[in-house]
Amino acid sequence: MVSKNIAATIGVPHEIIGIDNRESGKGICAVYNEGTRLAKFPVLCFMHEDMEMKTANWGAKVLELFGQNEKLGLIGIAGGGYKSLAPSSWYNYYLQENGGFYCNLIQGYKHSGKPDMHDYRNPKSESFSKVACVDGCWFCTKKEIALKYPFDSKLLTKFHGYDLDFSIAISREYEAIVTFNILLKHFSEGNFNKSWMDEILKVHRKWSKVLPVNVDAIPEQHLKRIERDALEVFLQQRVNAEDYPRSEMLKLIWSTRRSRVATFSFPFKLMRKFLKMQKQ
Repeated sequence: MVSKNIAATIGVPHEIIGIDNRESGKGICAVYNEGTRLAKFPVLCFMHEDMEMKTANWGAKVLELFGQNEKLGLIGIAGGGYKSLAPSSWYNYYLQENGGFYCNLIQGYKHSGKPDMHDYRNPKSESFSKVACVDGCWFCTKKEIALKYPFDSKLLTKFHGYDLDFSIAISREYEAIVTFNILLKHFSEGNFNKSWMDEILKVHRKWSKVLPVNVDAIPEQHLKRIERDALEVFLQQRVNAEDYPRSEMLKLIWSTRRSRVATFSFPFKLMRKFLKMQKQ
């Protein structure tokens, strides 16, 4: 189904690399790296199977975007303008100040049964917007970039966190955007379970020196406060849920010391706050 849809809509010469992972059970990073090595074209599109492309000649639109900007490294259909130091998805829903939410897709709700929704969020009324990171349901990059910054299959061995990790890795050298000129339908909603959170925590510990990524230019003098507040909310959520041992959260807190927004006292104040939460 998805192969026929791609062939009918892409509008440029292409190949589809399908990797049967049922027996090997590799994580998505290992599978995506394998697909990158096998690809014969210079531009790659990574997408979930439960997709239906709605825009005609969308492949030509992708090639045009890359042709217009040699610094462009990543194109998505959903993304956030600010990637926080505090653990989250690509959109930081509990920050008091935040970057933009950029999105253009038809979201289906396979699990909950809710009606489809065209989720269109273009706060700057642009044809594309620069972002800090993109959602992993669909994104495009160049083969040379994916070889230079491969998906971290050693760190992320399951099926979550790869989009954040890849976005942050690429953002050090290239630009990422969300385009509003390509529309697709994603048939199922995300599953933000403990397996997802496990991988998200790995990504945030890995990139604590780089985070936050502030493409939407939130005033830098505000970042220490909003990140501290967001981390306190996150830690309180973990205490309430009782889903992680103290040692795991202390490792996360200690990793924040490497961020540019962290003063010397930043992790120690968070530790004291966290330990008080546990005593309550």
